[in-house]
Amino acid sequence: MSEDETEAAPEGGETSDADDAATDEMEAAMAEIDAAGDGDAAEPPRPCGDQAVYDVPVEISAILGTTQIPISQLLKMGRGAVLELDRLVGDPIDLYIGKQMVDRGEVLIIEDKIGVTLVNTIKMLPS
Repeated sequence: MSEDETEAAPEGGETSDADDAATDEMEAAMAEIDAAGDGDAAEPPRPCGDQAVYDVPVEISAILGTTQIPISQLLKMGRGAVLELDRLVGDPIDLYIGKQMVDRGEVLIIEDKIGVTLVNTIKMLPS
């Protein structure tokens, strides 16, 4: 209820002590909320806008290629067996976050580690 609006008093224009006490309690509660800002003083401040998501870790998958084979053939494979993928050496690989492809890259060998250099970032539209 706004300050301009007033509630009709019971017949005779008198209010009870209980009504006055309830009104005083409500006004005190509203003053505490106003003093606390958004109503929860114990809540830590949050970063504004997009900054809140910058520290969220994401898992990135680098897909070298795919193939389909029957389970019977997979069960027959042993150590040293080779799966032929649908990509050629030098073809870009796909980089995914979850099920969404976000970039393509080229495989690099850096000392004893495998890395990926980004080729072109795919612009994602909001869904």
